[in-house]
Amino acid sequence: MNIEISKIANLPTSYGDFKIQSFKQNDKEHLAIFTYTLPSIPTVRIHSECLTGDVFKSLKCDCGEQLDFALKQIQKDGGMVIYLRQEGRGIGLFNKVNAYSLQDLGHDTIKANELLGFKQDYRDYKIVDEILKHFNIKKIKLMTNNPLKLTSLKHTKIVKRVPIIINSCEYNYEYLETKKEKMGHLL
Repeated sequence: MNIEISKIANLPTSYGDFKIQSFKQNDKEHLAIFTYTLPSIPTVRIHSECLTGDVFKSLKCDCGEQLDFALKQIQKDGGMVIYLRQEGRGIGLFNKVNAYSLQDLGHDTIKANELLGFKQDYRDYKIVDEILKHFNIKKIKLMTNNPLKLTSLKHTKIVKRVPIIINSCEYNYEYLETKKEKMGHLL
């Protein structure tokens, strides 16, 4: 895997002080945001980009709340958020907005993607093992509800799953039900 790795920089945030490093893989630029001190078995959140949830705090999903939860917990416990640039389960922002439009007509997230000619999920987590290897991390506590993430790491041992518990609302209830019922999320 051909990866370019940036220098490390300080990243002061409203959650606390972190370090940041970028990992460029072809046209994707992923990030590792991590505490100044990493414990021997750090808590790690693999987070796929969600501009609408992470930045604009959309209530249609739980992504922004999951990221907030993870950054607070990781600041407290020590660890890392690996921020993967694979918007809309890998279909991109343009197609995600088109899927949102279909969701407005009553289709769930999976059906909306299918109507646009896509599979339910195109995300790939191979880069995560490479990022963890760069930091010499062999064991982690993985913060996730997604069963695919629990089986995607090939060179890193997951010693514990840390659930992310987020309350639903009227705008994301059906979205969360779809994740649970059709994608097997541990909610």
